[in-house]
Amino acid sequence: MRIAIPVTNGKLSSHFGHCEHFAIFDVELNSKSITSQQSLIPPPHEPGILPKWLSGLCVDLVIAGGMGRRAQQLFKQSNIDLIVGAMDNTPQELVKQYLNSQLQCGENICEH
Repeated sequence: MRIAIPVTNGKLSSHFGHCEHFAIFDVELNSKSITSQQSLIPPPHEPGILPKWLSGLCVDLVIAGGMGRRAQQLFKQSNIDLIVGAMDNTPQELVKQYLNSQLQCGENICEH
């Protein structure tokens, strides 16, 4: 499984579309372990580009703090699962929490 997390200043970006980079993790669900990690700079922000880009990277799941409704629809159309409302933390910690069924989420902090 491949997980993408938008990152700004080393932590989960509060606004998905304006992050500095994406932390991309390959994980093994059975062993609940991270098998690889990379940091990629996304293409310039414009509507609809990030779902296509992440789909091309074979991402299965995006963990985000906030994301607009249209972006959520585009990810669904791209068959990428979403977790929205994740709490501020490092990308590594968020993935570990997800793998151990301990990821806590609040409200989506993006309303557009």
